[in-house]
Amino acid sequence: MPHCAAYFLRNKRLRDSDFRYHLAYMRAALTLAQRAFSADEIPVGAVVVLENKIIGRGYNRSLSQSDPTAHAEILALRQAARRVGNYRLTLATLYCTLEPCAMCAGALVLARIRLLVYGARDNKAGAIDSHLNLLAAHFLNHRVEVISGVLEEESSALLKEFFRLKRRKKLF
Repeated sequence: MPHCAAYFLRNKRLRDSDFRYHLAYMRAALTLAQRAFSADEIPVGAVVVLENKIIGRGYNRSLSQSDPTAHAEILALRQAARRVGNYRLTLATLYCTLEPCAMCAGALVLARIRLLVYGARDNKAGAIDSHLNLLAAHFLNHRVEVISGVLEEESSALLKEFFRLKRRKKLF
């Protein structure tokens, strides 16, 4: 798995056991992204983990729910908050296959998520590293730690295949 070596080199502070831990939950998020793909939604999946348990799951459903806020991250955060009975998820980690947009980054701050782990960068709307770097804004009262690039190749390949098929359908 070449993506693992590239990721590990960029994130030397992670121990190998930490890396394997993150891979397991990113695989769960990737499974949800594949579910979105099958539902003809943009293939993004997310899980919220607290105390080594998945407490929230989501995949993009904006089209099927006619809801512009039905992003994978938002749906996973909603489910997690309902499960714990509190919108503050201060000890939780959110795993997402794609770098969050500005709306989702704001939701991470409001939920007080401790750690964000994401796969592929979003060069169009990414608000963590690609464009805004919103989580580093000095005016925010909460800081979210970020680890990027976990299962990046798989996450990116799924998105590329989805949009390749969309473009192909438009040609015929």
